[in-house]
Amino acid sequence: MLQTDTYKKTDALIEEIVDYVLNKDITSEEAYSTAHHVLIDTLGCGILALDYPECTKLLGPVVPGTVVPNGVRVPGTSHVLDPIQGAFNIGTMIRWLDYNDTWLAAEWGHPSDNLGGILAVADYLSQVRIQKGKEPLKVEDVLEMMIKAHEIQGVLALENSLNRVGLDHVLYVKIATTAVVTKMLGGGREEITNALTNAWIDNSSLRTYRHAPNTGSRKSWAAGDATSRAVRLALMAMKGEMGYPTALSAPGWGFQDVLFNKQELVLSQPLDSYVMENVLFKVSFPAEFHAQTAAEAAVKLHPEVVNRIGEIDKITITTHESAIRIIDKKGPLNNPADRDHCLQYITAIGLLEGDIRAEHYENDFAANPIIDGLRDKMVVVENKSYTEDYLDPSKRSIANAVQVHFTDGTVTENVEREYPLGHRFRRDEAIPKIIEKYAANLATHYTEKQRKKIEEVSYDYNKLAKMNVNEFVELFIAQ
Repeated sequence: MLQTDTYKKTDALIEEIVDYVLNKDITSEEAYSTAHHVLIDTLGCGILALDYPECTKLLGPVVPGTVVPNGVRVPGTSHVLDPIQGAFNIGTMIRWLDYNDTWLAAEWGHPSDNLGGILAVADYLSQVRIQKGKEPLKVEDVLEMMIKAHEIQGVLALENSLNRVGLDHVLYVKIATTAVVTKMLGGGREEITNALTNAWIDNSSLRTYRHAPNTGSRKSWAAGDATSRAVRLALMAMKGEMGYPTALSAPGWGFQDVLFNKQELVLSQPLDSYVMENVLFKVSFPAEFHAQTAAEAAVKLHPEVVNRIGEIDKITITTHESAIRIIDKKGPLNNPADRDHCLQYITAIGLLEGDIRAEHYENDFAANPIIDGLRDKMVVVENKSYTEDYLDPSKRSIANAVQVHFTDGTVTENVEREYPLGHRFRRDEAIPKIIEKYAANLATHYTEKQRKKIEEVSYDYNKLAKMNVNEFVELFIAQ
């Protein structure tokens, strides 16, 4: 166990995260309002994923038939699990279809992935408290922890690029979830510090499963894995497990020297509520976020192009550097996880269908030879100003443009989109669409009666925030 006199030796970045989780009051009404919509959007994404057997086969207890007192209820299912496995289940559902929120900076990621651990621990704690005659947590407590987890993951991502050293962004999910759920479990400075240092020492999975030729379904459960590991480390810390004060900076053996090219990790701005306020919603399409504006452009061109597919000579996609590095793919695409991270595939579907849905990535649909024919005609080029505006903290655009050239020499308009619908600059426009998306996702799984009960609470912030967590979760349980 760390002794009190060693706290001054703890890495400063870890101390700053601990101070934030313990002491920062979140006062931003915008952050809470946004967190409200993130919560329902994220749960809706998880419910939609239950339509996909490749997802549901991973859910449930590790050992079938396991009975857990005060267990975590997994929305949309009958599973009742321990908090660690509950976090894996909820986190995997949330991320499966690549449809929850997004954060783009030097590192990329999906801050609502943290809800896997937060909701699992909140449900577990609420039931334990009720059993002891105490008040359960409120949904407002969940929203606060979501804001703080978003902030930790997102501010780490601003300047510290894991992808540049081959590590996966879900490390920041593990760090953020570890910090907030240890606090939820009753941890103080010592316990949160110990848990966080162990999370850093765990390091991270590689990005292997996100890139050709190895793109695969692990990218859909990696965040569930990270958030569940965070819950495990938090529970261990609450039992007094020791920490490692210089987990980041230890010469030769710390995270920075071993895994971060001897660079120093930094928090480039104070931790508050910036990330939640600026987070990106995936409103329109279940597709990797760097392609969202290309999808919007392609869908706009659909009516002009759909009856002239055989006349297409070339398709120009103008984009930014991060999109080229992550989702510019040629050659065979092996599975849905490969396709929803391919700029050309997403653009082709938008041009052909005038919409992009999760089923468009499945093998049967992808077998259509016209799709790969269009991909072969695509040329991807970088616009340097797009790249600059992507990195500009006052803009954070995610720009793409699409133009179709026909064999007779005619061309379509070069349709440019700088900011996707889920961007903060288009928030007012997006909120009604987020609610429509949520309602549609619920309708895939619940009866009209149960769906209406869920929606009655979900859209009223004041009613939702003051609701007991255990009662909120019960609304989503399969009936």
